[in-house]
Amino acid sequence: MGTATLARAYDYLLGGSHNFAADRELAKRIVMLLPDARQQARVNRAFLHRAVRFALDAGIRQFLDIGSGIPTVGNVHEIAQKVDPGARVAYVDIDPVAVAHSRQILAGNANAVVIREDLCEPRAILDHPDVRGLLDLDQPIAVLMVAVLHAVRDEQDPYGALTVYKEAMAPGSYLVIGHATYESRPDEYRKLMEVAKNTTTPLAMRAHTEILRFFDGFEMVEPGLAWVPMWRPESPDDVPEHPEMSVNYGGVGRKP
Repeated sequence: MGTATLARAYDYLLGGSHNFAADRELAKRIVMLLPDARQQARVNRAFLHRAVRFALDAGIRQFLDIGSGIPTVGNVHEIAQKVDPGARVAYVDIDPVAVAHSRQILAGNANAVVIREDLCEPRAILDHPDVRGLLDLDQPIAVLMVAVLHAVRDEQDPYGALTVYKEAMAPGSYLVIGHATYESRPDEYRKLMEVAKNTTTPLAMRAHTEILRFFDGFEMVEPGLAWVPMWRPESPDDVPEHPEMSVNYGGVGRKP
């Protein structure tokens, strides 16, 4: 595979094995710019885990993970099905290699599917027969968009796409977003955006106010849109001295 993707570079940073030489080279260039990139990838993944467990505690038993990448190193269906074997997870990604690997991982799991679709084509996802066959959109659901919206440029109208997802979600549903920002480390991230131009998923960093707009119409769960280590940490020891170095905001909103 000659073209690197951020999803597979992310998999490599997390210690996964579903990546290629080009992805590993991209990951190494990222680490040169951000020496703590591996730690920040783990911190971001930990936010996803906490958000999924929060949704489970709130009674959610079905999940739509959009921009899932490769479901490895502690994936959503493992977390959810450990709590309830009947929990259902639909993964969505645009990368055919990530989807192919995901299908291998999910083989034999009747309560998890993966489809190849684009976040910016919400009706194609929501109306997909595999999604419709697994998830009941008339009941509360958790829609997960962690580490994906910062790969969608404004001209692709991510805000419009989010409106369609929101309208399709039943009351009592949750929206989970993790999104990288340039605010805390602007110089480093300007360089990183240059590196990402050579991938299939250029970065589209956003400010706090821009990320918060994705939650329009939702009631934010405390503590709101926060640096990911500060979103409901399991222990005070999990919050570093400089949480802004995580360069990712995370939040969960509930549809009233």
